[in-house]
Amino acid sequence: MSTALAVFIVQQEFSDAAWKKSAAVIMGEKGATIYVGSDEAENLRKVQKAGRQLDSLGVSKVKLAGDDWDFERQWAFANGYTDTRSTNSIEFAGDAQTLTSMRELVNWSRELTNLPPADIYPESLAKRVSEKLEAIAPEHVSSRVISGDELLDEGWVGIHTVGRASKHKPCMLIVDYNPSQQDSAPVDAVLVGKGITFDSGGYSIKSSEGMLAMKCDMGGAATVAGALGLAIQQGLQKRVQLVLCCAENLIDGTAYKLGDVITYKNGTTVEVVNTDAEGRLVLADGLQYAGEVNAKLVLDAATLTGAAQMAVGNEYNALFSVDDELANKALATAAQQRENLWRLPLNRWHKENTPSAFADCANSRPQKGGGAAGASNAAGFLLRFAPNEGKGWLHFDIAGAYQNNANAMWATGATALGVRTIAALLND
Repeated sequence: MSTALAVFIVQQEFSDAAWKKSAAVIMGEKGATIYVGSDEAENLRKVQKAGRQLDSLGVSKVKLAGDDWDFERQWAFANGYTDTRSTNSIEFAGDAQTLTSMRELVNWSRELTNLPPADIYPESLAKRVSEKLEAIAPEHVSSRVISGDELLDEGWVGIHTVGRASKHKPCMLIVDYNPSQQDSAPVDAVLVGKGITFDSGGYSIKSSEGMLAMKCDMGGAATVAGALGLAIQQGLQKRVQLVLCCAENLIDGTAYKLGDVITYKNGTTVEVVNTDAEGRLVLADGLQYAGEVNAKLVLDAATLTGAAQMAVGNEYNALFSVDDELANKALATAAQQRENLWRLPLNRWHKENTPSAFADCANSRPQKGGGAAGASNAAGFLLRFAPNEGKGWLHFDIAGAYQNNANAMWATGATALGVRTIAALLND
């Protein structure tokens, strides 16, 4: 059995040792040392980079040693010291049980996103999520899957339309976490996740390069599933439902086409002008479900637009809401949880920014990326379906949920950025 590498943190100003400021981690006889300064935000970045560096060096077991490891520093290190193909182990310096259980759950959320699309398709995603959440709280969790043509029977036409061309049936997963076990208990919150397990773009087909990472298009589903699991682990006492809108966006003779018009359960008609703007079509069903159960709080998460990623980069998620008080609360919560979140514009008139001559609206603009303000226009489309005209609703366009290539902070693949923030909002 290999010996764990001891990793120390040393607080030191850098005026006389500039090399310590620039290097993430210094190897020595006693182990590895991370030198940090007075800026704690920068310290956390450096600690995460140190974890990334040690993983890249092939170090498989570490022990966080010394007295300078608080919770956030340990979590930052764990984020960097995680690779989708490794089985690294960490002996934490404190809060070991909490950190270990949180790391296991977050890594499960990452794994969902990173698994190949042959393993994660709509019904297998629903099965993995329901089994995981039922295992966390078996007495308080129940689940239901609406699959294939059953979706049409219940009016969930968006999911069915997007997924009907795949041999894998589209489905809606509904998980009900009800700690009171009373059927009459009000639903405090509904989490809605985009579960596009593979996105070819449909007839608006992606390039090979653009399609390569599209197993990650169910990252929203993985994020909200992980958030609910974490919130339950943290002692959630409210009734929360999880709705995953799952489909593969593929092409065959039955696939939906440009110019098709979808009539939703609430009567809204939508012209399809881009089959690669499919995420909002399935999320519309989930948002309508949230309205049917009268949820006080509705949060959706989706790898929805490249425009959001262009705006905030890969280290932030983008937030949209017309509820200013709730949006400010979400931003403050994200800051407390040390997760990067940035609010982008959304006004009620954004609903009109995807017009159609043939329907109430289109699902996008017939321009690359949806044209100017593409992420806001996508959020405006969702606002048409959000309960209570958007009061109590948050939309997370999770630009930072997946890294196409490894960098100094993250391994290639899913990051699970947003899981902590959403879990904390549920437990507030």
